[in-house]
Amino acid sequence: MGVPLIDLGGTALWRKRVFDARTPLDRLFATSLTLIGNLSMYTAILLTSPENPALDPALVESLRNAWGGGDAVWLNPDEAAEFSLSTVPDNRWEVWESCRSMGVDLVVVPTVGRRKKMLLADMDSTMIQQECIDELADEAGVGAHVKDITARAMNGELDFDGALRERVALLKGLPESVIAKVLAERITLMPGGRQLVATMKARGGYAALVSGGFTAFTARVAAQLGFDENRANTLLVEAGVLTGEVSMPILGKQAKVDALSQITAQLGIAEADVIAVGDGANDLGMLKRAGLGVALHAKPSVAAECDVRINFGDLTALLYIQGYSKADFAV
Repeated sequence: MGVPLIDLGGTALWRKRVFDARTPLDRLFATSLTLIGNLSMYTAILLTSPENPALDPALVESLRNAWGGGDAVWLNPDEAAEFSLSTVPDNRWEVWESCRSMGVDLVVVPTVGRRKKMLLADMDSTMIQQECIDELADEAGVGAHVKDITARAMNGELDFDGALRERVALLKGLPESVIAKVLAERITLMPGGRQLVATMKARGGYAALVSGGFTAFTARVAAQLGFDENRANTLLVEAGVLTGEVSMPILGKQAKVDALSQITAQLGIAEADVIAVGDGANDLGMLKRAGLGVALHAKPSVAAECDVRINFGDLTALLYIQGYSKADFAV
């Protein structure tokens, strides 16, 4: 991070709470909880952006010492490290906030069952970097209006089903051929997606893409990334143009939860064996229900309800969280 160990308390948060009290550095992360022996029940992971991998070893070591953790293990030099814990420290979220101010994601997960057997992923702004309906709206000349509705719906301010119908209605008359144009010219994959899917599948995992978007997009993205299946809404088309409607029922928040239940039952695995990832309010149901729910670059209202929040890492963060090292990545 370029932040010397002695300056770690220089952020406003720690300056106020720690430096003014003249407490030593190793108490910056101190907790009142008593750690019992060396029993490893949890794992703490620190990671940062792959585009600027500068995770300071001094930060990792300081936190490990203060929390009484096990030896630090580097999953990827300068980018991701972890250590074991006997319990979850009571100042976890204070430390998380301080780490965030330094561009570092801090995650604490149970060690047992950490590696999951299934990936359940949202598509828009999760596996791809765009919202498909916003890109279609740009082509239809109603981009600004639709983007505003999308942002409010994803932040939980609007009913998802109603917001989707309203936005799709604005696409009425748009040539179906525009979908291929948007896919070719506007849609880009989220960094780390190929590694995430390929690595989990190489270890026998199953990957499902479940989106509140459209099958015309999920089919392509799923094929590109190697997902085993995809579910989404279907845009209705007549005479080569969009009708402004979607097939019913609409795949929204509950449908993602249903997909989690149905697919795990088909595979004969527990819901605890699933890692789910998303960014919007319609993802909260599956994020809370899955064994490990990850809010990736999520809307504030969504992140606030999730224990695992990734603000700086890309999709490979989901591999580090499960204990995979860079050397374990399949691609």
